[in-house]
Amino acid sequence: MRQSMAEEFMLDYVTVLNNQDLKKTKMIFMKTLKIIFLSLFLFVSGGNLFAQTDTVRIHTSSLCDMCKKTIERDLSFEKGVKTINLDIDSKLVTVVYLPSKTNPEKIRVALTKIGYDADSLKADAKAFDKLPDCCKAPGHHE
Repeated sequence: MRQSMAEEFMLDYVTVLNNQDLKKTKMIFMKTLKIIFLSLFLFVSGGNLFAQTDTVRIHTSSLCDMCKKTIERDLSFEKGVKTINLDIDSKLVTVVYLPSKTNPEKIRVALTKIGYDADSLKADAKAFDKLPDCCKAPGHHE
């Protein structure tokens, strides 16, 4: 049975409309997806995408590569600390941090709680005792 000309035209017209609706739906979906990903990115970055950072250099009692590993690992858990780099030769730890979250004094105290001197602050005795032997300076805390 053959469709009439009018029925064929209507079928073609509906197909064209459906294709246009499909294109509009795809465009709306893609725009929505972009907005969702952008929102997710900003949420994950914690709003700190454009936050100002500051840098502090602290003289430590570090001695070896184990000290470097311990200090860089443990300080990375401090709130507001972005990057840590310990130069073993100069015994200077350079910390980049967010001033809105922490300050140099808090970072120095955190270093002492790990078991190392931080500028004029002495290492916590209990934390120092837990350090590996290679990280303990002779005559320190006796």
